[in-house]
Amino acid sequence: MTLAEALRTASQRLAAGNCPEPAKDARRLLAFAAGIAPDRLFMHLPDAMTTECTVRFEEAIQQRLAHRPVAQIVGERTFWGRQFRVTSDTLDPRPETEILIAQALQEPFSRVLDLGTGTGIILLTLMAETGAAGMAVDISEVALKVARANAQSMGLMPDLRVSDWFSNVDGTFDLIVSNPPYIAAEEMPALSPDVRLWEPHLALTPGGDGLEPYRIIARHAPRHLVAGGRLLVEIGTTQAAVVVALFQEAGLAGVAVHADFDGRDRVVSARRT
Repeated sequence: MTLAEALRTASQRLAAGNCPEPAKDARRLLAFAAGIAPDRLFMHLPDAMTTECTVRFEEAIQQRLAHRPVAQIVGERTFWGRQFRVTSDTLDPRPETEILIAQALQEPFSRVLDLGTGTGIILLTLMAETGAAGMAVDISEVALKVARANAQSMGLMPDLRVSDWFSNVDGTFDLIVSNPPYIAAEEMPALSPDVRLWEPHLALTPGGDGLEPYRIIARHAPRHLVAGGRLLVEIGTTQAAVVVALFQEAGLAGVAVHADFDGRDRVVSARRT
């Protein structure tokens, strides 16, 4: 069997298994199984499948049919043009989070804090793009191990700390960023199985109405921002009005909402006066 034949069969199986993007997923998993760069797979489609590749590909397809995210199967995710390690202990980075990165890079900063860092993608991307110094916190030590591995692979040295939000944070920052858990408890059963079954619930929902992290951030962020410092948070698509009100009540200025690629509310920004 050639790679092209294996790809066609796998795409059909994933489609029958209700995977949302069967052809795309099959291509990525075949490249992983064959040890080929994804952008070079097309050149190798006429090649014969080796025994090792066949076994690895079948294992990967079986995992995807169980709705395990592709990033967890291959162990990495591309974000802002870089590869980041991903495990079942961290949130799988979404393309929408690049909206937060784009907004952060609109103005210069020299010291940045990332709250609930997970894989570290936000902090490490901002450090790599600007040369800024960075601190990141997460309540999960296991998640911080993933962030440390990503930092090491990029040659970066952030200050990574176990912290329940601001409990272990000191000093002030030009920029504070966060993609906190924001899914309401009642919304969890409706999530896709890719998310609900495989991603850490601690990174998905804080329980209740999903807004408690924003209340904590609004309450504590101003004292950790320099004058004129900025705050950027990712939000659920229905949460903009409430988060804007929380930030305004906390005395933050210039509160604004930024849309994602599909025109949905995705990021709220604010500034300490």
